[in-house]
Amino acid sequence: MEERTGYHYSADLGKLSLFSGLHCASMFGIDEIVAGLIEVEGCDINQSDCDGNTPFMWAARSGHERVVEMLLGRNDVNPEKPNVFGKTPLCYAAEYGHEGVMKILLGRDDIYPETPSSYGQTPLCYAASNGHEGMVKMLLGRGDVNPERPNNFGLTPLSSAAVNGHEGVVKILIGRDDVNPETPDAYGQTPLSYAAQNGHEGVLEILLRRGDVNPDRPNYFGQTPLSFAAVNGHEGVVKILLRRDDVNPDKPDNRGRTPLSWAIQEGHAGVAALLQPLVSTTPSTAPE
Repeated sequence: MEERTGYHYSADLGKLSLFSGLHCASMFGIDEIVAGLIEVEGCDINQSDCDGNTPFMWAARSGHERVVEMLLGRNDVNPEKPNVFGKTPLCYAAEYGHEGVMKILLGRDDIYPETPSSYGQTPLCYAASNGHEGMVKMLLGRGDVNPERPNNFGLTPLSSAAVNGHEGVVKILIGRDDVNPETPDAYGQTPLSYAAQNGHEGVLEILLRRGDVNPDRPNYFGQTPLSFAAVNGHEGVVKILLRRDDVNPDKPDNRGRTPLSWAIQEGHAGVAALLQPLVSTTPSTAPE
């Protein structure tokens, strides 16, 4: 199910009616109105809109600390209630970088910092994926947060940071003894492989400084970091990898495709020029 990031209803007034005045005031952080509405008799403070978001969820998601504290002052607020995507208020605070809201939530005994979304994403995964270094440190400072917990696709917080090129978060995570820099996802792809695939040279170099990272490790389809860099035309990444003695420039994947054959097929002349002198045979250009 794809998450909606806003409300764009057409004529579906039934759905629109679920979004109450309290939802609206909480979303925009109008604390005076929130204060008045929660005192109205019959106000359902945990009412869900069509996506399952409560007023408290909207306050946390939007980073409104005063409204968050105001709602938490009520005994009938459920601060852990997830929406239809399985995301909790803490997940949203972590995703959008609202450190103040996160501090408030983590200071409570009824908040579990590892509650995952429907996709298995924990608050730490969201913070790492979006490069929120302060929030990553905050979560890792707790003894009940697993820095290696993967999502449903096998991506760990480190892989999530590597995918998006967040060098600061990568440094924080690999600085820990309980983080394995080679943990593969469900397809056998490692953090280094993701960095190579997406052209994140800084992350690649950080990971390559480790002696326990294999720069030529293939995924379950036989694709190496060099192969991913070649198919996507990342010349800088290719140059970094080719400087190493432990990278095979002509290693084929499970379909017999070498990095050079991928570069030629995708029209990456610069990458092909880097690889050609290192390859002794004509690359395969057989169809996939």
